[in-house]
Amino acid sequence: MSAAQHMNVAMMTSGGLAPCLSSSVAYLIEFWASALKEGKISGLTIRMYIDGYKGVLTGDSTVIAPEIYDECSCLHDLGGSPIGNSRVKLTNVKDCMARGFVKEGETPLEVAAQQLIKDGINVIHTIGGDDTNTQAAELSKYILEKHGGKVVVVGMPKTIDNDVYPIVQTFGADTAAEQGALFFKNVVSESSANPRMLIIHEVMGRDSGYLTAATARKYREEMKSAKFTGPGFTTTAKSRDIHAVWIPEVSLDIAKEGERLKKVMDENGCVNVFLSEGAGVEEIVAEMEANGEEVPRDAFGHVSLAKINPGVYFSKRLAGLVGAEKTLVQKSGYFARAAASNTFDRKLIHDCAKEGVASAIAGVSGCMGQDEDKEGQPIRAIEFERIKGGKPFNPELPWFKELLAEIGM
Repeated sequence: MSAAQHMNVAMMTSGGLAPCLSSSVAYLIEFWASALKEGKISGLTIRMYIDGYKGVLTGDSTVIAPEIYDECSCLHDLGGSPIGNSRVKLTNVKDCMARGFVKEGETPLEVAAQQLIKDGINVIHTIGGDDTNTQAAELSKYILEKHGGKVVVVGMPKTIDNDVYPIVQTFGADTAAEQGALFFKNVVSESSANPRMLIIHEVMGRDSGYLTAATARKYREEMKSAKFTGPGFTTTAKSRDIHAVWIPEVSLDIAKEGERLKKVMDENGCVNVFLSEGAGVEEIVAEMEANGEEVPRDAFGHVSLAKINPGVYFSKRLAGLVGAEKTLVQKSGYFARAAASNTFDRKLIHDCAKEGVASAIAGVSGCMGQDEDKEGQPIRAIEFERIKGGKPFNPELPWFKELLAEIGM
């Protein structure tokens, strides 16, 4: 694109929340404003589509006044999205019609394309996971093929699961792990509320155990600096430790684990398990289907994990095996994902936003991130055809193997 061009820039956040959405918007505004001040572009309009793709389909948007560009840095202190989210799949016509986003006979891609053309959008920043960003790429391709227009799409990879190929680290995952550890630091005190207490800490993560593993790591690092009293007290470092970490990438023998954890319960009076919500989902779904039950799914066809409750399922099975008198299932997901970005994530978002604006001005589409397939893992606009979700966590990482060994798994 010409450096002298007036840029009509749009932004939207989509999918579930993550501790990066507000900071992503703040940094993108900052670097676009800088580009204008430095003369890299001749003019700038920044438009926010409200509630993700819903806003694109319904024409619900707002233009940010230039005089408040510098004030947007306050967004770094906020969790959630400053412009709203939604889960919408542009190729799911039936769902879009049912929710009133398009009329009968309309296609969501065409409606969205017409809206971007009407608003004169040159660049759209899609802040979301792999579904959000690959949909944006399809929309851009559609506009080019059907309408001869060009919309540069520069995605920002948001997901606390850290499960997107070929990106080293997605936005918000580190913060979510930190917040999940903080959550459990309080919840673990419930182990003292009743004899033989079983606590299941259910952590978000559909296909990847990254967040569960990283949360466990951060919690145990924090615990190593904690001080406990001498003999005579029931609360000890062992009673507040993690006794099991169950993730999708490591096969689970519930009977064998129950036998091991029964000894932990007998010794410490409690058992604390970190469970990835995606662990054992296939088993739960198979059982539901065998019983003739309908498996709840979202607009993308994903199993609705919140409705099938993996934590409750496993707690019932484990409670009998370890002889628990009371069981508590606590989910840290909504607490963790709604936080503001931590220092690590803000630095990552800052660097990706800076490169993302430069890429947009150069007319290069892609999803920003550290490209693990390139030498040196540079931050660049990664080609959308290479973006794919479902990347598993590597359980062979030395730190994770060490963690499992330390807790006796």
